[in-house]
This record gives sequence, C-alpha cells and structure tokens, in this order.
Amino acid sequence: MATSPNPTRNDFEALLNESLGGAEGGFEGRVVKGTVTAIENDFAMIDVGLKSEGRVALREFSMPGQKADLNVGDEVEVYVDRVENMNGEAVLSRDRARREAAWDKLEGEFAAGNRVDGVIFGRVKGGFTVDLGGAVAFLPGSQVDVRPVRDVGPLMDIAQPFQILKMDRRRGNIVVSRRAILEETRAEQRSGLIQNLTEGQIIEGVVKNITDYGAFVDLGGIDGLLHVTDISYKRINHPSEMINIGDTVKVQIVRINRDTQRISLGMKQLESDPWEGAVAKYPVGARLHGAVTNITEYGAFIELEAGIEGLVHVSEMSWTKK
Repeated sequence: MATSPNPTRNDFEALLNESLGGAEGGFEGRVVKGTVTAIENDFAMIDVGLKSEGRVALREFSMPGQKADLNVGDEVEVYVDRVENMNGEAVLSRDRARREAAWDKLEGEFAAGNRVDGVIFGRVKGGFTVDLGGAVAFLPGSQVDVRPVRDVGPLMDIAQPFQILKMDRRRGNIVVSRRAILEETRAEQRSGLIQNLTEGQIIEGVVKNITDYGAFVDLGGIDGLLHVTDISYKRINHPSEMINIGDTVKVQIVRINRDTQRISLGMKQLESDPWEGAVAKYPVGARLHGAVTNITEYGAFIELEAGIEGLVHVSEMSWTKK
C-alpha cells in the first residue's frame, strides 16, 4: 500500500487494518491456523501471525477422557477472541474453533438426517452431555436406551453414534438420541429375523415379560406374544400360573403379520387337543366325576379333564331347590 511522505493517522489505521486482515475481516471472531511454538506446563503457545503469541490450555486439544497429543511445530486451528488482552497476549481458543467447525458439519448432517459420532462425558439434570467433535449436545435420560439404564458408566467416554433430534445454533442448543439409533437397528434386525420364521415353526424362547393377557417371549432378538388362551387347554386365570419371567419355553408360531412385524405364539398347540375323541370318551347319558372350576348365576362349570369343561345349568342342579 502506497503512503504519502508524511503519513497521517488514517494512513496508519489503514496499514494496521491491512496487517490484521482488513478492517471488517480482521482476525477477531475468526478461525485461523497457527503454529505451536512452545509447550509450557499446561499451556501451548500458539503463533497465528499477530505481533504476540497466545496461550491455550492443553486440555482444549484433547477429547474427553484422553490426553492431548500436541507437539512443538504442529499446525492447529484456533479461534481469535481478541487480538490483544491487557497483558499484550492474543486471546485464542481451540475449543471455540472446534465448536465452530463442528457446528458447520453438524448442520449439514442434521439436514441430511445422518447419524453423528459423539462421546458421553458428563451428567446434568435430566440427562447427559455429549461431545460431538467440539460441539456439546444434551442427551435426555429417556433417549439413552430403549429400556431404562441404571448404570451409564460403561457408555461414557467411548465413541458411539447418535441421532440429532433438534439443534439451534443461535441458542447453542443440540439435542441428540442414542435410543433412536438402537430402535432403528432393532427394526432392521427384526425384519431379518422375521424373514427366517414361518407359521407352524416350533422354536424356543425366553419369557421376558408377563401381563394379564399373556406373556412376551424373546425369540432371539424379536418378541412374540403368547396369549393367555394359547398357553394351555385348561382354564387359567393368569399366565403366571404356568410360566415365570426368565423361563425357557418351547412355543409354536401360530401367526406372523409381516406388515406390523407381530408374531403370535402358542404352547397348547404342542399338546394333543383333548377335544379330539371327546364324543366317544364322554357319551350322552354317561355318569362322570369332575371338579367345579367356576360358578356363575346361571350355573357351574365342571372340569372333566384338563381342557374339557362342561356346564351344569342352574335348572339342572336339583329337582326341588331353585
């Protein structure tokens, strides 16, 4: 830049701005490349081309749970917060540089709906903090796993995929989910497993949950419903009368709905139907002994054998009593 023989204050300001990258596009507020000139105690001295170097804490160059891998002469990117502080040093930040770069990348991944890699490194109220390559995201407790997790320790400080649910750069807010990844993976596994199953197939599974209407059986990565009416031919009031959580049971696949990925199971189908041959075994007019299983206003149900009951109507109980 040419100057007059007697430079004015404006000439000097123009030269200064030029040395710092221009009046509007100066160093401040930008991510620039610098060189590590020295490592002293817990700080690295970085030269970014200003009249003075800046100090950056070594911890800013390390990932959560890891040590900084930094040597003299390395070229690094840092964010220039201020060209000079009260001590005459440049105020630099490696964290801010990583955060700015991470946000640019994450916005692209979020728009494309892609997964991102991150590391759970801390606990906060209602969830956990995740480092996404420089940007810090919030992982709600409900989004850690498909089931409640009592101990998150084994999941911390290791790289794993996450799905971005929401992000707002202006507020610096990112919400991620690990559960969405697991559910997607399980859905893929379920589709693959269902393709290998057929109706009528006999398979072993483990009872994982019991409800009033039946039990859910894990068939090796996919669950099937064993309805209470398909557990036994005899009358039972609750599935726990026949099975318990953790039991290994042999079941038959009764029905598969590949559209909804639902599987209906049966246990009684593995036994012979007691009603086969019942007409010959219990002819009309025969006198039999049985156990009362249920009493209603209109009569009583009598069990002749497991799976076969008969109704004694209230009008058939006595000739004299009403």
